[in-house]
Amino acid sequence: MFSTRLWLLIGLSLSFIWMTWTESQAKPAVYVVNYPLRYFTERIGAEYIQVVFPVPANEDPAFWKPDVKTIAAFQAADLIVINGATYAKWLKTASLPKAKIVNTSKGFKSDYIEIQDTVTHSHGLSGEHAHTGIAFTTWLDMQQAVQQAQAIMAALSRLQPAYKSAFEQHYTELEQDLLALDQRLNAIVAKQRTQPLVASHPVYQYLATRYGLNLQSVLWEPDIMPNDEQWQGLQSILKTHTAKWMLWEGSPLPASADKLQTLGVKSLVFAPCGNTPEQGDFLSVMQQNVENLQQAFQ
Repeated sequence: MFSTRLWLLIGLSLSFIWMTWTESQAKPAVYVVNYPLRYFTERIGAEYIQVVFPVPANEDPAFWKPDVKTIAAFQAADLIVINGATYAKWLKTASLPKAKIVNTSKGFKSDYIEIQDTVTHSHGLSGEHAHTGIAFTTWLDMQQAVQQAQAIMAALSRLQPAYKSAFEQHYTELEQDLLALDQRLNAIVAKQRTQPLVASHPVYQYLATRYGLNLQSVLWEPDIMPNDEQWQGLQSILKTHTAKWMLWEGSPLPASADKLQTLGVKSLVFAPCGNTPEQGDFLSVMQQNVENLQQAFQ
């Protein structure tokens, strides 16, 4: 009887110790500044980490400003994954522990693209902001996206060395998906590299540079009808840059698309996917982008 009770007590004690140890081994919290980085980090880290992307769905992560509580959460994170290339403007003034920060584009810093013309406007809840300095949608160049994913894999391996082999395997699978997109984009554009295109917003610099798009940009929003001055600006561009297609960040207003048609310009969506998409994920959005872009090269 005594022996049975003793073993029962030992068993209960060991169970308590195990539960306590398990709770102490909580998943590391990895905070990210945009949705592409969230997707990459979740693909690579899988069940071994907790990824936190705190930007509201109706905000532009590039210009969003976190409150004090959210900044404190970033500071307390085990790892902070940033885009670099001046993305997430709030990082300039926030005090974050440098040892925890992983700048995923640092490896190709020499390939950053300088924005030539400064333009200021506002959209969404982020208020007025300027497109100036360094272009930041680095992940639209799929080869750069691979390098960003690789930086995440390396950082997670340092954070959780016991799962390094799993991280490497997950990274390899993600790399294959990104390079498949890269190959498709190259194949599509190679058919007519000189074909002029126009973009509704200056966010496609890395896409255009990598894949050789002959692209000029205006400064329009999908959910706002351009004013007369903006239409005149586009017509001025079309005099020498005879584009037949416009790339939009999201579906344009029917009125905008219809008026473009009268100018001989069709619309297609190539979503940068900086924030969480309403449907699908980063990979499915990019696959749809590629399908949409193919229309302009048929």
